[in-house]
Amino acid sequence: MLTYNLEHIPEKSMYEHLYRCIKDDIVLGKLKANEKLPSKRSFAKNLGISNTTVENAYAQLVTEGYLYSLPKKGYFVSSLDKQVVEKPAPSEALQEKSSQRKEYFADFMSGAVATDAFPFSVWIKLLRNVMATEDKATLLTDRPAGGLVQLRNAIANHLLEFRGMNVLPEQIIVGAGTEYLYTVLVQLLGRERIYGVEDPGYMRLTWIYERNDIFCRHIPMDHAGVMLKALEESGTEILHITPSHHFPTGIVMPASRRYELLGWASAQEGRYIIEDDYDCEFRLSGKPIPTLQSIDQTEKVIYINTFSQSLAPAFRMSYLVLPLHLVKRFYEILGFYSGTVSCFEQLTLARFLEGGYFEKHINRMRTYYRNLRDQLLQEIKNSPLQPIVRISEENSGVHFLMEVETEKTDGELIEAADKAGILLSCVSQYYYEQSKQKQHVLVLNYSGIPPEKVKEVVARLARCITKPDGME
Repeated sequence: MLTYNLEHIPEKSMYEHLYRCIKDDIVLGKLKANEKLPSKRSFAKNLGISNTTVENAYAQLVTEGYLYSLPKKGYFVSSLDKQVVEKPAPSEALQEKSSQRKEYFADFMSGAVATDAFPFSVWIKLLRNVMATEDKATLLTDRPAGGLVQLRNAIANHLLEFRGMNVLPEQIIVGAGTEYLYTVLVQLLGRERIYGVEDPGYMRLTWIYERNDIFCRHIPMDHAGVMLKALEESGTEILHITPSHHFPTGIVMPASRRYELLGWASAQEGRYIIEDDYDCEFRLSGKPIPTLQSIDQTEKVIYINTFSQSLAPAFRMSYLVLPLHLVKRFYEILGFYSGTVSCFEQLTLARFLEGGYFEKHINRMRTYYRNLRDQLLQEIKNSPLQPIVRISEENSGVHFLMEVETEKTDGELIEAADKAGILLSCVSQYYYEQSKQKQHVLVLNYSGIPPEKVKEVVARLARCITKPDGME
């Protein structure tokens, strides 16, 4: 049995120490490619630690590519290039990582955007106008922690018109991406609190919280979202959810569950709900779902959203809407920070919002994604997949689920797709509690698939699923 000395290691750092021990043994060749690691339960028992510690270490190693997992079989050592093991100089390592990045014919995972659809000419015109007309002191001085007032005013007006949220510009905090803002919330609310996240859910969120020394609880979900009983039993104080469009299941939380969660939050001092509304602009049928923040009467909801999905990931512009009583605390303890988004970008985005260009862009992209989705669904319907798949959650956001009748494991499906040049994920990969994984459900994020490739993409998918070896 694989073993390590974990004496005198602080409990919070134990999984990181275990992660480093296993990683070092893989890099040094002590653990061989495709060697099976002990099960989480037996490994935890042998080391005298919790299952969660082993689970977290394994999850990080899978993320970094040192391990791979196969459903119902366990964890195995990945095959590493010898050049990587030799630990090249930093500059060489960066070049090697860049050159080794695999190019895929189709990517259903990364959430890329249609680059040709971005209104570059409008953005350039507005940027030039900002540089020509704005006060130079405004452009070149340090940025305030909460963001420029021009952008916060524009966001407040946008939220009122599009999401029915009546908020003050002072409640809005602008930051360079949601991942940065998650760390802001940790500093604002405290590391000693217990944070709850959805299971299944966006695993990077768990890793970000854990890197900030946060104790995370993973709350199981039913057809309506996180389960209230499990939430109560978990001891969670800060709940992070995506009620308007859950990833990866696509669930839209009904009003009854929303009010139950607001009741949970208001029942105890210090409880908050972080409402992540990451792709609310792309509901492809019906009206946008009202936010939790807009029905919150007790200042328990912290709203977070991003322009990365609606414009492009490279913009790295996101924002928080804090309850009024947290605004004062933010400036008291975090107001010394400089803003993390350049003045040029903030002012350009403000004019993009104020001039109606953002609304036009979103309307155009909704039409684009609706047509792309319909094209993809039609090709699936016309393919050999039609009698063996079931499509669901196709009306919100830019991904849908495809449940497949197959003898292949999820790992085999992903491997076959990879060989066919398709980057693919399954719902099972987003579960923290592996015993509750749902098998054979593909997550198809189609936002970055060019329309001219759709026919060939579906043909390759069909071969991966229906052929024994995934080939012709």
